Amino acid sequence: MKYLIILGLLLSSCSAHYHVMRAMKKGYTCGETSDTIRISSIDSIPYVLNDSIYFERVIVQKDTIVRYKSYKVPQTRFQTRIEYRYKTKVVKADVLKVKYKNKYITKTKVNWLFVIIAFILGFLVRLSLSETFRSRIQLFTKLIK
Repeated sequence: MKYLIILGLLLSSCSAHYHVMRAMKKGYTCGETSDTIRISSIDSIPYVLNDSIYFERVIVQKDTIVRYKSYKVPQTRFQTRIEYRYKTKVVKADVLKVKYKNKYITKTKVNWLFVIIAFILGFLVRLSLSETFRSRIQLFTKLIK
């Protein structure tokens, strides 16, 4: 009987997430700490006074870096499963949006007859404007007469 009670308590115990959320409601800050690091360097500035050069040292702070350390509470199997389902639903919805957009994009067919005729007309106009072509036509008409 004792073993059944202990076994029942172990199987129905609370998760770590439950205890952390309960502590946060009471004012726990979940272990967040911040460190500020300032990188300082010493620069020398030369200046001239009475025909001699003097150096003045100046401390310059160049960067400030803030680091946060926080403790992560592990998720239960149920929570990870729900998160995975949500992510897959979002990806599937994005895929469906792309398919929907691509479905209504219509591609126009190229009228190849028009392209060939335009190419031939362009070639003939260029040929007729050349001086050598006109001189050959004049020679051809003289031969025929």
